[in-house]
Amino acid sequence: ISGGQAWGPGTFDMKGGLVLALAAVDALDRAGVKPRNEICCLWTTDEEIGSESSRRIIEQEAKRSNAVLVLEPAGEPGGALKTSRKGVGEIEIRVSGRAAHSGLKPEEGINAVHELGMQIARIARFDDPRRGIRVHVNRMEGGTRTNVIAAEARAFADVRVTRAADARRIEQKFRRLRPILPGARLEIRGGVSRPPMERKMGAALFRHAKGLAAKMGIRLEESASGGGSDGNLTAAVGVPTLDGLGAIGADAHSTRERVVVSELGPRAALIAALIATL
Repeated sequence: ISGGQAWGPGTFDMKGGLVLALAAVDALDRAGVKPRNEICCLWTTDEEIGSESSRRIIEQEAKRSNAVLVLEPAGEPGGALKTSRKGVGEIEIRVSGRAAHSGLKPEEGINAVHELGMQIARIARFDDPRRGIRVHVNRMEGGTRTNVIAAEARAFADVRVTRAADARRIEQKFRRLRPILPGARLEIRGGVSRPPMERKMGAALFRHAKGLAAKMGIRLEESASGGGSDGNLTAAVGVPTLDGLGAIGADAHSTRERVVVSELGPRAALIAALIATL
């Protein structure tokens, strides 16, 4: 702890959120305030890698709830709550060609790396920032040696969308891709695995939270995030979801990660008020 901030791996994303949840529930207990509804505190450990193991139980508990409060880190700067998040997915483009000696008989080969390069140029045109669609090929591999026409190649695209309809549309665009080089074969795998959290699923909750915060002298703002969380899953099953209720800080996933200590108390009070009034 230095300069009014608590530093360390995971302090902001998202051990601070766990601390705040426990502090809020403890504060209600000490104040003798009984919430209107049963509280379920669900900690999951695989959110950063897609929530594959925890998704079923997250959706199951969400469907039993009238609201979901997600204690992911607050928006930067100033602690804004997150009322919308982009849907996130990974799509693999796999190309099969035919190997040949690149000096003796290159014409007998089908260059998978060349095919993949041309497909990536096509995929780059799927990116549409004005619609909130972002498509970026960030990893690729292929071939064996420089003197061998590459028989195999693959690339991985990071896909982010603002609307559920766009998730389906972008997946269809990938699956409509066809080979350019004669004899090459394409295989498309994956898709948008974490649906978008659209603003309509959190707007009413945000207005309620903003009113509570105003009574505490706290100015609360809302924000949209390009990253996904488990809040995407709960919103997608039709449950009102408010995200970004965690600690106020900065620089998640870095050696400079930290939270502002003086903001922990007011944040816990806001969470406690939400729990008590929902």
